[in-house]
Amino acid sequence: MTITATPSIKDGCLMLRGKVVLTGVSQNVVVSPAISGSAFIGATSTTPSSRHVFTLGVLQGYKFLCLFRFKIWWMIPRVGRSCSEIPMETQMLLLEAREDSALHDEASSDSASEDTFYILLLPVLDGQFRTTLQGTPANELQFCIESGDANVQTSQSYEAVFMNSGNNPFELIKDSIKILEKHKGTFSRIENKKIPAHLDWFGWCTWDAFYTEVNPQGIKEGLQSFLEGGCSPKFLIIDDGWQETVNEFHKEGEPLIDGTQFATRLIDIKENNKFKSSNSNSTCLDLHGFIDDIKEKYGLKYVYMWHALAGYWGGVHPSSEIMGKYNPKLAYPIQSPGNIGNLRDIAMDSLERYGVGIIDPQKIFDFYNDLHGYLASSGVDGVKVDVQNLIETLGSGYGGRVSLTRRYQRALEQSVARNFTDNNLICCMSHNSDSIYSSKMSAVARASEDFMPRELNLQTLHIASVAFNSLLLGEIVVPDWDMFHSKHESAEFHAAARALGGCAIYVSDKPGIHDFKILKKLVLPDGSILRARHAGRPTRDCLFKDPVMDGESLLKIWNLNKLSGVVGVFNCQGAGSWPLKHAAEDVPTTPSPPSSISGHVSPLDVEFLKEVAGENWNGECAVYATNSGILSKLSKKGNLKVSLATLQCEIYTISPIRVFGQNLLFAPIGLLDMYNTGGVVETMNYIRDHSECRIKIKGKGCGRFGAFSSTKPKCCIVDMKEEEFTYNAQDGLLTVKLDGYCNLREIEFVY
Repeated sequence: MTITATPSIKDGCLMLRGKVVLTGVSQNVVVSPAISGSAFIGATSTTPSSRHVFTLGVLQGYKFLCLFRFKIWWMIPRVGRSCSEIPMETQMLLLEAREDSALHDEASSDSASEDTFYILLLPVLDGQFRTTLQGTPANELQFCIESGDANVQTSQSYEAVFMNSGNNPFELIKDSIKILEKHKGTFSRIENKKIPAHLDWFGWCTWDAFYTEVNPQGIKEGLQSFLEGGCSPKFLIIDDGWQETVNEFHKEGEPLIDGTQFATRLIDIKENNKFKSSNSNSTCLDLHGFIDDIKEKYGLKYVYMWHALAGYWGGVHPSSEIMGKYNPKLAYPIQSPGNIGNLRDIAMDSLERYGVGIIDPQKIFDFYNDLHGYLASSGVDGVKVDVQNLIETLGSGYGGRVSLTRRYQRALEQSVARNFTDNNLICCMSHNSDSIYSSKMSAVARASEDFMPRELNLQTLHIASVAFNSLLLGEIVVPDWDMFHSKHESAEFHAAARALGGCAIYVSDKPGIHDFKILKKLVLPDGSILRARHAGRPTRDCLFKDPVMDGESLLKIWNLNKLSGVVGVFNCQGAGSWPLKHAAEDVPTTPSPPSSISGHVSPLDVEFLKEVAGENWNGECAVYATNSGILSKLSKKGNLKVSLATLQCEIYTISPIRVFGQNLLFAPIGLLDMYNTGGVVETMNYIRDHSECRIKIKGKGCGRFGAFSSTKPKCCIVDMKEEEFTYNAQDGLLTVKLDGYCNLREIEFVY
């Protein structure tokens, strides 16, 4: 639980748990206690403005982890020791501190030591204003508040930054988001949202397969090739390319001027000609017929369609007769200094020049309701809604960025609730706090920039970004790791990460280009997946290390299944570098990155493992390495050495060993040939009957099922039928083959 130690200002210092956090605190800074030892930090000014930058004080002597928007759409992490390294647009700041001293050096630093605690600063929404953090060259920590509308001004903000502390960083973030949810009332935590059903099924997205050239025939070819390989998607995202749009800045026969593609605007809510005619050599004459056809033929459960929050990248066409009912007008985005202070984005630069056809906020629900109503009537089950952060740049004249974002978000969520069951919505390009803290119903959101198959130097960044971003996003949404290619240089790297990400698993393979060996380690024969229970996040000992650029750290990501933990270890070094960060800052110059990096994995890496271990846990764990197939027995504080080359990974299922009877030690592992081995195990019971004892396990799936057992059982019974099994007395690995279908099985070991 979070330690109650309310922050306060004393003698010009911001104090917490008796320690100095900030020195030289400005006199206009105000601390307001909240609950459970937390507080809000704000400041006052002598003059009103739509944007203020307030200096809090000097921050020194702490390791930090921050999440910041490196460009308008996306967050990435950064770690460091100097406040001067904290970038503009920081949306979460976590500090590692010590009970004995707020200042500590490398020699005394041990994140697992009992005197370590953590300080969390979350810049939040305060009325019509949105807050971010940033550092200065003088190591001053500042916060910026802005409304995005010159007419929406203030001279004070008392609840700009939320501050809290605790001994467990994961509990600290969770508890803090709980407090903010109740206090602000503008968003809901993931526990209080309806979870879309598509998350538990294998999917395919058309984007990297076809980009905007998507068409019915290509979709059918792709679905057919999956079917022939024995791994059919159960949900499909028809991405960008199905809508009726116009680019008035591109004249036919002339070369495309780079950037004008983003100024393309929507002119109709219905599908374009590609999906209206028999171009696909089928009898389908419209979207409805096409979707009915592919659902029936390929067993699809869910079909989602893509659209942008503003309709399309450039909004809707103001002169479109069909769009006229929504009172659109041309508006020109105004970007925050924070956005252009990091990395500019070609899409936003283009839209600043060409403008956006923005729907009257009074009519935005009508637009979504008409669009979604039409899609639902055509057999569509949900939507992926992209380009969401665009709205923050259009707040001028509409009450500012927070007000306009919230209006669009509410309208979107209400329309999805009315037109689609199961809250079937995926949010995308929505990494601004305006959206994060306005998310009342949206339960799934993309957690990183796109998977980019042609950019080999971005693959490690993708995995690391999602894991770190999930620290914050995972409390409010199910983080979406994006699609990937199953046949790709980094395919297993991506597949393994998604297996323990607690997320949807979907690919963007081109028709006929698949690696079914990888897919079948993710997907059961019925198309379901083994989804872990939470958002996959970095282990505690990785929080303040740079797994991409420090040249020495492996990235470890942990999660829980119902009866076990799982840790994925990834070597993200030597294959890319963070935007806005140069290797020379932290990494000594070497001729080349090391070919292999070593680290350790331990049961301690899995937070809250005791919660799934049950009463009979003896403190030891069976640890199964998925790729190597090695089973080890470890004490809770024990560890295994792991060495991996760049873009290599290993997944460890960590199953608490239970003690049954006098001397039987047992731990279920799961399906040994799946990446998330333990995801199949639902329940386990122990029954003692006269001279026999029985361990009954319920689990789904088929293939090799494994468990650790200290003793060879007399027999194994699967679904009331005795089956052959193998037992290795050296490592205790007990294996039985599960044949047949993927329904829930009862596996019984008799001793």
